[in-house]
This record gives sequence, C-alpha cells and structure tokens, in this order.
Amino acid sequence: MMNPMRIWKPLLLAPALCLLPACHKAPPANVAATINNRPVTFEEVDRIYQSQLSSPGGTSDDLMQIQKLEVLRSLIENEIMLQRAEKLGLMATDAEVDAKYAELKAPYTQEEFQKLLDMRKMTVADLKKQLRRDLSVQKLVNKEITSKISITDREIAEFYAANRASFNRAEPAVHLAQILVTSSPDASVRNLKNDKAQNDDQAKKKIQNLEARIRQGEDFAMLAENYSEDANSSPNGGDLGFVPLSAFDGSSPEVRKLIATMQPGQVSPIIPSQQAFRILKIISREPAGQRDLNDPRVQQTIREGLLSRKDQLLRNAYYETARNEASVVNYFAKKILDTKAP
Repeated sequence: MMNPMRIWKPLLLAPALCLLPACHKAPPANVAATINNRPVTFEEVDRIYQSQLSSPGGTSDDLMQIQKLEVLRSLIENEIMLQRAEKLGLMATDAEVDAKYAELKAPYTQEEFQKLLDMRKMTVADLKKQLRRDLSVQKLVNKEITSKISITDREIAEFYAANRASFNRAEPAVHLAQILVTSSPDASVRNLKNDKAQNDDQAKKKIQNLEARIRQGEDFAMLAENYSEDANSSPNGGDLGFVPLSAFDGSSPEVRKLIATMQPGQVSPIIPSQQAFRILKIISREPAGQRDLNDPRVQQTIREGLLSRKDQLLRNAYYETARNEASVVNYFAKKILDTKAP
C-alpha cells in the first residue's frame, strides 16, 4: 500500500516551492505556446497568419490578435494530434511524404508549382513538413477512428424508414457540396480551423488558395470542414444534400450551365457572387420519383451520411480526450490578457 506521507509531503511543500524565482520565469521570447513542453513559435504563427492575408497592416490591432489566436489554436490542436500519432508509432515515413509531394507536384510545371508555394508563403521544406504532419494525423485518425466505424444494414433500414419522404423526388435533383468564403467580418462563423476572411481581398485570396489545394489533390470534404464559412454545411464536409434543379432558376446563366453540364465527381471553378465566393462539387444526380431501399444508390447515400456523422462525432470526442491529457500553456493568450485587460 502506498505510504500516505508520500502523497502529502509534495503537497505541503508546493506553496513554498512556488515562491522560488523559477516558478515565475518568463517563457522564451519566441514561444507562443507549449504542448507537453514542445514549443510552437511566434514565427510559425506569423507565417500562417501572413499566408492568409492579402494586405498586411490593413486590419486593426485587436482583429489581428484575434486572428493570430485562432491560428495558434489550430496549431495547438494539430500538435496534440501529431504527438498522439508519434506516441503510437504512426508517423509518416520519408517515402510516404515524398510520394505525396510528387503527387501534388505532378500536374504543374516547376514555375507553376513555385508560384503556388509563394502564394502560401511556403518553401519545399515547409510543404514537406506540413505533409508529414497531415499524413501522420490522417494515419492516426484512420487507425483510431475510421477503422472502428461500421454501419449495419439495420441502421440503414431504420434511417430510410424515418426519412422515406426525403427519397421521393418531385423533380430531378443534384447532390452538391460547397466551399463558401465570404468577405464580411462575421465572428460567429466557425470551421475546424476557425479561419475567416475579413474583407474582399482576403476572401479572394483564400478561395484561390483553396482552389489550388483542390487542384493539387487535397480532399474537398476535409478542406470544407477546415475552411468553409458556411456554418450549416462545413461540419459535413460542405455537403448540401440533394438540391432540386428548380432551385437554380434564379441563378446566373453561367451557374445554371455549370450545374447542368458538370458530372459526378467534378469540381467547379471559383464562382463569384455578391460578397462571396463558392466552389461546388457534384456528388451525384438523381431523377424524379420515389427511390426504394433496395436501390444501391439509396443504401450508399445513407451509409455515407451515417459514416460521416459518426466520423465527425468520434473525431471531436477523440480530440477532446487527447486535449484533456495534454499539458498546454498558451503564452500568447496570457500575454494578451496581461497587456489588454483593464
């Protein structure tokens, strides 16, 4: 049995120890936060922040601080998951990183690819470092979450019974997903990266950046979850569900033509509208009429929807658990409180 004094002695000594100068030692000047004593530097925060801006210095100091705090929060979340992947031996190998890099680079000339890197204010080394992090976290998610999700035939049948009317189409419809970026500085907009354009220039640059990443082969749904500014669809990977074709009657001729001609799996170019930009993806097309449960497309649609819902729930719960077990110190947030609070 553990000796009770072994527990109480450190507790009794703790107040005295915290009077020592070391307890109040300031963090290194370049450290914005630590996660299990591993630092995130202000240089990292600034680089990502600058890559999201089109006109540095054009925002107020308070707004800049808000945006940098959101960048730091995203870096902290990523580092927590990366350390979990590292602990479980799931770090991406050099071969996996090189293969992904070659895949991203393949559609472009050297000059075109360099322009894309410049747009994101990255070097090749930066990109490979980011790829290693992303691939490692994805391996973690696949092993710890995705591989453990299963959807039963009973769940599919129960969903269909509860939502049968939604599978009766009065007219042809198209299953759409979107990435939306707006120029209005709305602080209530939320996505996984808490990333929000604040003006027209930022919105245009952000949507161009996202389009480039889609063309490079990055997953549309993941980018929508991380960056889309539509609060209703971004948690579902941008999924808008089935939209009747008549819903586009008031759209511009260009949009109606796109919707009419794009094939399942295709992604649209950037679609500008008033104070907003969109990128659309056609998932599938459906004719009018009631679709039965024995229709493979119905089962696939339900299965994918249930998988996405469970995956999102488990990802959120997994991260929160990992966050609870991590030791995080946000020096940047503390610095802001110390200097801004009355």
